[in-house]
Amino acid sequence: MSRSVQWGDEPIRWQDVARVARGHAELTLSDSAWSRISQGRAIVQHIIDAGQVAYGINTGLGALCNITLPEEQLSQLSRNTLLSHACGVGPLLDEAQTRAIICAAVANYSHGKSGISRGIVEQLLAFLNLHITPQVPSQGSVGYLSHMAHIGLALMGVGDVTYQNQIIPASQALELAGLKPISPGAKEGLSLVNGTPCMTGMACLALDDAQNLLDWADVTGAMSFEALRGQTVAFDAEILALKASPGIQLVGSRLRHLLADSALLAESQGIRTQDALSLRSMPQIHGACRDQFEHAAKQVDTELNACTDNPLIIGTLDNWRVVSQAHPHGESVAMACDLLAIAMAELGSVSERRLDRLVNPLVSGLPAFLVAKPGVNSGMMIAQYVAAALCAENKQLAQPAVTDNFVTSALQEDHLSLGTGAALKLQRLIANLYQILGIEYLLAAQALDFHSAEKLAPGTRQALEQLRKVVPTWEDDRWLAPEISKAVAVIKQQQNRPE
Repeated sequence: MSRSVQWGDEPIRWQDVARVARGHAELTLSDSAWSRISQGRAIVQHIIDAGQVAYGINTGLGALCNITLPEEQLSQLSRNTLLSHACGVGPLLDEAQTRAIICAAVANYSHGKSGISRGIVEQLLAFLNLHITPQVPSQGSVGYLSHMAHIGLALMGVGDVTYQNQIIPASQALELAGLKPISPGAKEGLSLVNGTPCMTGMACLALDDAQNLLDWADVTGAMSFEALRGQTVAFDAEILALKASPGIQLVGSRLRHLLADSALLAESQGIRTQDALSLRSMPQIHGACRDQFEHAAKQVDTELNACTDNPLIIGTLDNWRVVSQAHPHGESVAMACDLLAIAMAELGSVSERRLDRLVNPLVSGLPAFLVAKPGVNSGMMIAQYVAAALCAENKQLAQPAVTDNFVTSALQEDHLSLGTGAALKLQRLIANLYQILGIEYLLAAQALDFHSAEKLAPGTRQALEQLRKVVPTWEDDRWLAPEISKAVAVIKQQQNRPE
C-alpha cells in the first residue's frame, strides 16, 4: 500500500477518495481537523447542558422537527435514527463503493461543522484502514439517508461486514479488530445519515474510471483510425486550434502523438477526400466528453470540500449558531453525474461506430469480420452486436435522474436531487463502456494485424503489443467472450496505459 492520504489542511481531491476507496492508500486527518471536530462536538454538548432547543440536537427529525425531546432520550433518538433509516434494498454495493461513501462522510466531518464526536470519526477511519466494509444495499436513496444508516449501524456492531475476505457479523469484526461498538449521542445519528457522501463518494469512483476510459478511447480510436487508413489532416494542429476547446486540443495532440511516424498512414494520404465522422471527428467528440468531464470533476471537488450536514454547527462555545439549511441537497453532484453519463454514453457510441466499420468489408478494405477465411469463420461479427446492445443500454442509463422528483417526509422534503441514483446508473454505464472499448481494442488490434507491423505508428504498435501479450491473433474462430474480458482487463490496468 502506498503512503497515506491526510485531509484537514489542504483541499480534498476526488482522486484521493478513489485511491483510498480502492485500497491504494490509508486515510488520516490532520491535527487541525481533529481540533475542529472536537470544538463542534463541544458546542453540541454545551447546547444540551444549557437546555437550549436546536433542530437535530434535541428535536425530532424531518417533519417531526417541532417535537422537543428530553436529554435522556437523545442517545436513543440517534440509535433509532440509524435503525429506522437503514432500510435499503436490492443488490449490495461493492467494497470500493461503500469505502468511497465513508471517505466522503469523513471529508464532511473534517470541517467540524457536524457536531459529531471524534470517536465516531475514528471508528470510520478504522473501518477504512483495517478494511472492515459494511454490507450496504444499493437501492433506496433519494440522495442520502439509507446508505449511511447501514454504515452507522455497522459502527455500532449491528449488521454484517466484509472483513479478512469473509462476510461476518459486524460485532464479530469489531472484536477481532480490537474495536468497540460506538454508542451515538445527541445529533450523531442524524449526522451519520445526513449530507451527500453517497452520491459524492460514488461520483469520485466514476470520475476515476471515466478519466481512464477517456484516455483509452483515444488509444483504441487511434488504432481503428490507422487500421482504416484515415486521413490525418483532420487532426492538423492549426485547424483544431480554430475551435478553442481544451478537450479538442488535448485529444488532437494525443492522436497526433499516437499516430506519429506511421508509414501506413503516410502512404494512405489522399486515398479519399475525408473520412467518416466516427474517425475524423474524434477530437471534437472525445474532446467534448473531456470538457464535460472537467466540469463534473469541478462540481464533485466542490462538494467534497463542502459542509453538507443539516443542521450545521457554527461558531464557538461563547458565540454559536445551529443553522438549518439545505446543503444535504445534492443538486450539483446529481447534475454532474447526469452530465458525465451523457458524455460517457457518447464516448461509447462513437467507439461502436468505429468498430462497426472495422468489421464491414464494404468500407474497411479488410477481410469480412476480420478473419482471413470468412464463411467457415464468423470472426468478430457478433462482437459488434454486443457493442451495439451495450450502447443501447447506455442510452437508457444516460437519461437524467435529477429531473425526476418525489415528495418525502410529509411535505417537509418536497424536492429531491436523486443524486445517489444518478451516481449508481453512471457507474453501470461506465461498466458497459469498459466492455465497448474492450471490443474496439480487440477488433482494432485484429485489423492492424492485416497490415505490416513495420508500417504502424510506434504508439499504436505499443498498444497492439500490450494486448497480444494476453490475446493472440485470430486465425480461426475460438471462444470470444474470454478474450473480450482480457482486453477489458488490460484497459483497467491504468498504470500501463499507452501514451
